[in-house]
Amino acid sequence: MKRFIANLSSFARLSPLVPTLKVGNLSFANEPRHVGQVAQALRESGILKISLQFTDDTSQYLHNILLSLHKHHGHGLPITHSASHGWFWDVRPNPITFQSQNYQARSETMQEFPWHTDCSYEESPPRFFALQVLQPDRCGGGTLSVMNVERLSHLLSATATAALIKPHFRIAIPPEFIKKDNQCHIIGNLMAASKPGRPAMVRFREDIVTPLNHNAAAGLAELRQCLRILDRRENALHLTPEHLPRGSILIMDNSQWMHARNAVQDPDRHLRRVRWDARPFPGPCP
Repeated sequence: MKRFIANLSSFARLSPLVPTLKVGNLSFANEPRHVGQVAQALRESGILKISLQFTDDTSQYLHNILLSLHKHHGHGLPITHSASHGWFWDVRPNPITFQSQNYQARSETMQEFPWHTDCSYEESPPRFFALQVLQPDRCGGGTLSVMNVERLSHLLSATATAALIKPHFRIAIPPEFIKKDNQCHIIGNLMAASKPGRPAMVRFREDIVTPLNHNAAAGLAELRQCLRILDRRENALHLTPEHLPRGSILIMDNSQWMHARNAVQDPDRHLRRVRWDARPFPGPCP
């Protein structure tokens, strides 16, 4: 691990846990050594920043690297965002024209977006997602914050953890992301263990979760409280436009890292998102 990180550019101003790779041209996405570095960084750190050294407004590098990860490292292909939208989704304010189902997604507003994981409403959430910066916020907003789930799991009490790993939560599917006409929610757990020991996987978006019993409600309340505590303790990494300029790509393990953003100030802020490697969210251990 140390030897691998040493071969990468350090993201030292934020954290040595976030490796960075510089990509000189589009051909890198098909070069075995580079593709292997991307796969290893995601396997070992669960987070990676890529700095494109060329203009790529069509996200061709991102498209090609996902195909290479699928072909050579067992990653699942990208998932569609909704019944009418494909692999890529433009994260930018738009009060008039919406990308799916005639509903405005939260990512299409300028509002803040509290701590969450992507696709928490899917029975098989994507393991990974990536955001490519096409136009950073030039007005001081749109900061992307990330937090490792392991820190959260260590703060939770055993009682809350026991409640959160049980499938006692109704998770609503936002109307813009409904894929089946007769399915508007799922029932499931919010946390799971990626390996024996304390849970280190989460799926969560507060505004769409409803607890189904008293224990679930208490566990959810403690989860919210722990997120506020971690915020105050500055356990999150806050990635400003200075850290993620145009041409940056941030890739994250969607079950091991939560993310949030503050309010967008620049109406021209524009990111592009893709999600891939969908897997059933683990249930409670028997």
